[in-house]
Amino acid sequence: MSTLKKKEYVELLHPLQVQLCEMQRWVQATGQRVVAVFEGRDTAGKGGAINAISQVLNPRGCRVVALPKPTERERTQWYFQRYVEHLPANGEIVLFDRSWYNRGGVEHVMGFCNDSEYKRWLVQTPQFEQMLIDDGILLFKYWFSVDQAQQEERFAERIDDPLKRWKISPIDIAACTKYNDYTIARDEFFKATHRKHTPWFVVDANDQKRARLNMIAHLLEQLPDLKIAPEPLELLPLQRKTLGKDKLGAKAVLVRERY
Repeated sequence: MSTLKKKEYVELLHPLQVQLCEMQRWVQATGQRVVAVFEGRDTAGKGGAINAISQVLNPRGCRVVALPKPTERERTQWYFQRYVEHLPANGEIVLFDRSWYNRGGVEHVMGFCNDSEYKRWLVQTPQFEQMLIDDGILLFKYWFSVDQAQQEERFAERIDDPLKRWKISPIDIAACTKYNDYTIARDEFFKATHRKHTPWFVVDANDQKRARLNMIAHLLEQLPDLKIAPEPLELLPLQRKTLGKDKLGAKAVLVRERY
């Protein structure tokens, strides 16, 4: 299958983003709480998928959560504690860019947690997610999969691109040599946490544009009819004395025009 071109991608994305806006109206009107977890290989395109969703939604009702490494105090807390405070209230959507699955992935593979902590996490994660479901939260878990050769190519691209260089960390560099270890870790926590009420959905992300489209379309398919008409709005004329440029009534420093 050929790589999706940008023009075609934009044309296919637009109607999905319209449906995402309808989804948010439905979430707000019905008081639903939606959580989507984005996990997967480094460079698989989780951030791009999250951005494709969040960029058209009202940020007051849709939050992206990307937590840094835990503080010394957080290390002494119940593992799920710092994630709980970011869960949605009624009418909210939360997109986790990485999540409590850090323990099953990078922490386990890189030795940031001990064996006892890891085994306890494997047992508690399905219990924790069952509590979320029992409380009425709509939980969706997506794993973005990318082949090793494609991953290596994207790492090289990020190193050479000054706009993407920030995406590379020492942990990412170390992960290059642990592709198989991450595969084993993923398979282990899939086995422990893939349940009927909280299944994993795997997204083929070798073509990032197709991955975004497929992921968004799948998410929308999991929800009921989202058709809730927006409230009618009437645009009133601006109140002004004369037509013309916006005149400043207070002292301010204007930005010099350079372009």
